[in-house]
Amino acid sequence: MSSLPSSLAWAHPIVAEWFVQKFGTPTEPQEQGWPHILAGRTTLISAPTGSGKTLAAFLACIDRLVRKALAGDLQDRMEVLYISPLKALGNDIQKNLEGPLGEILQMAGERGLLMPQIRTAVRTGDTLMHERRAMLKRPPHILVTTPESFYILLTAESSRKILRDVETVIVDEIHAVADDKRGAHLTLSLERLEALTWRAPIRIGLSATQKPIEEVAHFLTGNGRPAPVIVNMGHRRKLDLAVEVPGSPLGAIATNEMWEEIYNRLVELVEQHRSTLIFVNTRRMSERVSHHLGARLGEENVAAHHGSLSRKLRLEAEKKLKEGRVKVLVATASLELGHSQRPLLRHHARRVVGMWRAGEGHRAGRTGSPHDSRGAAGYSGAADRGHLRSRP
Repeated sequence: MSSLPSSLAWAHPIVAEWFVQKFGTPTEPQEQGWPHILAGRTTLISAPTGSGKTLAAFLACIDRLVRKALAGDLQDRMEVLYISPLKALGNDIQKNLEGPLGEILQMAGERGLLMPQIRTAVRTGDTLMHERRAMLKRPPHILVTTPESFYILLTAESSRKILRDVETVIVDEIHAVADDKRGAHLTLSLERLEALTWRAPIRIGLSATQKPIEEVAHFLTGNGRPAPVIVNMGHRRKLDLAVEVPGSPLGAIATNEMWEEIYNRLVELVEQHRSTLIFVNTRRMSERVSHHLGARLGEENVAAHHGSLSRKLRLEAEKKLKEGRVKVLVATASLELGHSQRPLLRHHARRVVGMWRAGEGHRAGRTGSPHDSRGAAGYSGAADRGHLRSRP
């Protein structure tokens, strides 16, 4: 095993060895965040996407669960609650947790250590009924959910029982709810959880974009409590943005010739990169654009993703994109790119394109690690109103 970094001296040897083999050395947000999390302080971590802040929150929890499992003290109770406003994030977080947990379990077995499995589960509006019943009978150790599903869990008596043992609450993408009614509702749910649990859970907030960060920190901790620890690594990144206008004369209605030009330009962008995301603002547009691109690139290379598709089809489209089995995915906001596609963007995608009506654009630079935002692109404005622009 490589030499153990001093910042990992607190971790169980198996957890520390797994981390070193997987990542080498901790990142700055991890080194600065772990001491406060381990001390039980409410902690807000603000760091660029891809800097390891999610693992900073989870590793301390995993270490605690691993120690209990090896000591024979791991019970069927929920200890970690992960909340994200992005529903599409749930399956990715669960998969990203099951990988490390499986590898740690394997390492323990190789060393002759008996270690029960640490289980995870997802509870969102897409969760099937039999899965919901199963987690009530045998609670997972780590639960991934959304603010709305969290509220439902707090309301039903059967699910309230499994929340009593929660020791850590991780609120990811906290900026997305801090300034709206959804956030106000979440703060109420967090207070209800604190009143329900045997002892107040540790609160950890994560985001790449928090401003003003002091207000977000206050949102995380609530009133009448000590100020939380703020680990602020900044969130600025290098961007490569441009604006592009079709060569055809713009008019009140987009002609077929103009659409042909748009589709041909999109094909050029797709061919220049391994994977491309195209965002549109309607489900109809998603199907239309994917149909025309499929005719040019081959149907097997194009997929659509929107809210009218079944859960199974949406998950299959996401899987194909992450595995690089499609060249382009045409999606509405159902993809919720804020976080869920980061592993893909680091390894496959080099361009993101958006097509939307004026004033409805996605924020540039919120996709992938700081090194991958150079491919961000977007057709902004409605062609049928003669306001077509792009950001190649």
